[in-house]
Amino acid sequence: MDLINELMQHLQKDEPEMIKIRRHLHEHPEVSFHEKETSKYIKNYYQDMDCQVRDCGDGYGILVDIDSGKPGPKLALRADFDALAIQEDNDLPFKSQNPGVMHACGHDGHTAYMMVLAKNLINMKDQLKGSIRIIHQPAEEVSPGGAKSMIQDGALDDVDNVVGIHVMSSMPTGAIGYHYGESQTGRSDFTVKFTGKGGHASMPHLSNDAIVAGSYFVTTLQTVVSRRLNPFDTGSVTIGSFDGAGSFNAIKESVTLKGDVRVMKESTRKKIREQIEQIVHGIEVTFGVTADLDYDDNYPVLYNDPSFSKQVINTLKEANIPEITDFGAQDPSEDFAYFAQKKPSIFFYVGCMTADGKNHPHHSPDFMMNEKCLLIAAKAAGTVTLKYLLK
Repeated sequence: MDLINELMQHLQKDEPEMIKIRRHLHEHPEVSFHEKETSKYIKNYYQDMDCQVRDCGDGYGILVDIDSGKPGPKLALRADFDALAIQEDNDLPFKSQNPGVMHACGHDGHTAYMMVLAKNLINMKDQLKGSIRIIHQPAEEVSPGGAKSMIQDGALDDVDNVVGIHVMSSMPTGAIGYHYGESQTGRSDFTVKFTGKGGHASMPHLSNDAIVAGSYFVTTLQTVVSRRLNPFDTGSVTIGSFDGAGSFNAIKESVTLKGDVRVMKESTRKKIREQIEQIVHGIEVTFGVTADLDYDDNYPVLYNDPSFSKQVINTLKEANIPEITDFGAQDPSEDFAYFAQKKPSIFFYVGCMTADGKNHPHHSPDFMMNEKCLLIAAKAAGTVTLKYLLK
């Protein structure tokens, strides 16, 4: 029996363990930068295994090094493990036990399959060449993200390539999706506070209404994409929060707005920021208000290196995985992009649509996954790893 078939059989046998781990993590979620117990759980799993484990980054990141003891390349496999500040709306026996916190994006599944895959790779490391680095990453969901500090702390030292996988509830279970080049949007977010002069609603001439200024800002913002970007460039600007709550008969002194920006080119990111800053200044002048703008350019555009990505996808196709398609560029952002900035990488997708065929969207209170995706992800990552280290 060749090594890949041996690994596949072990993973098949260990599928119940993947599901058990995933359900434990789902039941005990922790939000970004607060994953203390999750990190402890992951480290305990490796406690008696023949590998090197160390903390990494300024959060709860973990590196697991699997060294064959023979010269060869070094491949990193990354899985994230943070949850979201969402109240779960599913009736499951392993429903979240932490009020207002939920694994609503599949990171519990990422971690579960990776832990079991790593265990099996450790057991067969003497038959490989080179080494594997498992990157268990916290805080993917919240800027500045967990990847950045892990990289600064040496997560990619001596690494040649990086592989990441994300489950996708919009894709049928059994399908694998990919894209070459720019594959997920870059992200920025901003907060702007407009301050005028509060007063009585019956005497507007004695006040300076911040709500009016904020409203004009929202309206004018719609021209950034429609009138300032090349129609062939991708960009979106969203106001997700307008905090102007007050009394019906009082003119607000200040309002605070929060916005989100997505792009597929760094040049577009720069253009949008310039336009938003210009509009903010224009609102100040036009309405006689002051503005405090906090603008955060964070996650880069995620770039899948075409050469390495083709190598990975060809490996999967040769493994007779029936449904592998170019899924196109994706709208969400991912801090895996920081890894891909440093090393030739690929980030691809494994379908996890539930058996009823309904889409339970990521980041929604009713997010659900078909747990069969765990074995599929483990087999895909395992096949790529062995082919990489046996070539």
